[in-house]
Amino acid sequence: MQNWIIQIINQFGYLGILILILIENIFPPIPSEVILTFGGFLTTYTSMNIWGVIFSATIGSVLGAIILYYVGKLLKTDKIEKFISGKWGKLLHFKNGDVARASEWFSGSGKLTVFFCRFIPVVRSLISIPAGIAQMNMATFLILTAIGTFIWNIVLVYLGAIAGASWKNIVGYMNNYSAIALIALAVIAIILFILYYKKRILKKRES
Repeated sequence: MQNWIIQIINQFGYLGILILILIENIFPPIPSEVILTFGGFLTTYTSMNIWGVIFSATIGSVLGAIILYYVGKLLKTDKIEKFISGKWGKLLHFKNGDVARASEWFSGSGKLTVFFCRFIPVVRSLISIPAGIAQMNMATFLILTAIGTFIWNIVLVYLGAIAGASWKNIVGYMNNYSAIALIALAVIAIILFILYYKKRILKKRES
């Protein structure tokens, strides 16, 4: 996959970066680290410049995020509520109002989540879906997404430019960062789920 990404960027330049980043947002297994660091490296010996790469990548990121946002918007709250009220929802002690409360929380406090998740591989793409489900204000969503991805792109493109021909070393470091970030996120999610589950059981026993 890495060779294919490099070929696309070599052939289409800024447009190739924009399209690849757009696809990466919809299909997270495509590594943005390779796209951005290699793009940074290209600025050291071609006519491409750093800001051109950064802006192309940011536009691609925002377009991909918009697509996933609308995918989330198609997942109506009432359909999710219906699923929650089924076998698995009862098994996990979910209630019908949980989805509505989660959407309400995401519309408010979830704004920071959209921003900070832009720095976590895989999650940085998928976070657009719950934002759509919660029907977060589009202007707010776009601003947070643009700022978050812009910062992410600046860091990786500049690292690629600084590393030069050794840009692949940056990809290796980023893979380690990705693994640590995802493990930490998984641990936090498990802890929150356990706390939520215990709270549900205690309420059930008290009632």
